[in-house]
Amino acid sequence: MNPRQVDQVRASFAKIVPIADQAAALFYDRLFETAPEVRALFGDNMHSQGQKLMAALSTVVNNLGQIERIAPMACDLAKRHLAYGVRPEHYAVVGTALLWTLEQGLGDEFTPALRTAWAAAYSTSSEAMIASAYPDR
Repeated sequence: MNPRQVDQVRASFAKIVPIADQAAALFYDRLFETAPEVRALFGDNMHSQGQKLMAALSTVVNNLGQIERIAPMACDLAKRHLAYGVRPEHYAVVGTALLWTLEQGLGDEFTPALRTAWAAAYSTSSEAMIASAYPDR
């Protein structure tokens, strides 16, 4: 990611933070609509899950461009996800749901350039997680 993309992601995430609960609910609704098979990977407390999602996103956003700072957290999270039954292909559907959620929350401000920046941020994180959880891939 280039510095402009980092700034774009950070500025747009700051606009999502005030609607974090709604954004998380939108995200999980979309995820379960597009990939109903992943619903079984989650518990019943979706509010708590949404808070975890937003905290993880915040960590990633605040450390963009410094992958070495978020890599340990991402690797630990990926390994915990293994125990829940997460598979490599789930990362793509999560990324798609995330981009859709951001588009809903930001409306016209979610430009093609911003979509590209967010996709790069998610790709960097998810690739590190997949590599950590599935080192033989």
